[in-house]
Amino acid sequence: MKTWVYIDHFKGEAVPSSWEAIGVGKTLSPVTALVFGSNVEGIVKSSFEFGADEVFVVDDAALADFRAETFASTLSALAMAAAPDLILLPNTFRAREMAAMAAIDLNSGVLIDVTALEANVEQITATRPIYEGKLFEKTICSTKPQFITLRGRAFPRPSRQVGTSGPVSRASAKTHSLTIVEGYSAGETGVSINDAGIIVAGGRGVSNNPSMGLDEKATAKKGFELIGDLASLLGGAIGASRAAVDAGYIPYSHQVGQTGKVVSPDLYIAAGISGSIQHIVGIRTAKLVIAINKDSEAPIFTVARYGVVGDLFTFLPLITNAFKKKLGK
Repeated sequence: MKTWVYIDHFKGEAVPSSWEAIGVGKTLSPVTALVFGSNVEGIVKSSFEFGADEVFVVDDAALADFRAETFASTLSALAMAAAPDLILLPNTFRAREMAAMAAIDLNSGVLIDVTALEANVEQITATRPIYEGKLFEKTICSTKPQFITLRGRAFPRPSRQVGTSGPVSRASAKTHSLTIVEGYSAGETGVSINDAGIIVAGGRGVSNNPSMGLDEKATAKKGFELIGDLASLLGGAIGASRAAVDAGYIPYSHQVGQTGKVVSPDLYIAAGISGSIQHIVGIRTAKLVIAINKDSEAPIFTVARYGVVGDLFTFLPLITNAFKKKLGK
């Protein structure tokens, strides 16, 4: 089986789930990493260090900014020439769009948000969530190349072997595009919830503390400050429910759930989140969920391994101080 792995990156930093994809690919066959962009030698070096056996590089100024048409047509041209059996990609917005367009070019299909793979000769069976995460299905892509995007943190990341190198092949970009990137801004700061091993999230309950004598927005600000303190201490990310985002307490980039981001952290602490089905869909693959809520009947407790029935404004400072002592900070 000939396996390719696309390395997604932004501003010189690879998406960590790209390395997870290399690890998955290595369990099936030798891996060729695909690195598209401009001035990407650092990404090429890292690809070898995380296990790629070979790297295809397309380094062109026209690929400095992501445009689906140029990246997908470049991938399609390479695949037509080399005929890989399997192309793995991280499950990012960029990679999904690129995979869909390239699959159309190659008359193939795409399996999205895959959480497990089984190999049988030249055929891959993929497991992915369906029906809002209530069930998991096993499915195959009957055409080749098989495009599969992998859910972040659903697979182990290979250890980095610094200084490893290998053969590099270079190809030309397909630069024709109907779109032009006029500019962009990156609004997300701190640890990304997509890649975080620990997420501390707040919901509508962050605004509910009458004893503080503050209005709703001011109370919510204090609540998310407590959440941010704990997340920062643990080296994690700040998450939020849709209710908190819709109320304007925190930007959409932090939203977890069906209409936000599906996450797979090792630890998910839900503070003041009731646990609607849309939110629970986003955390089903979290390894450990801890819930803090005043309402003992809140649905979030049905998916939490540990639950605290209480006020987040009381409990979060206690747990933060306990972690400080434990970590010696």
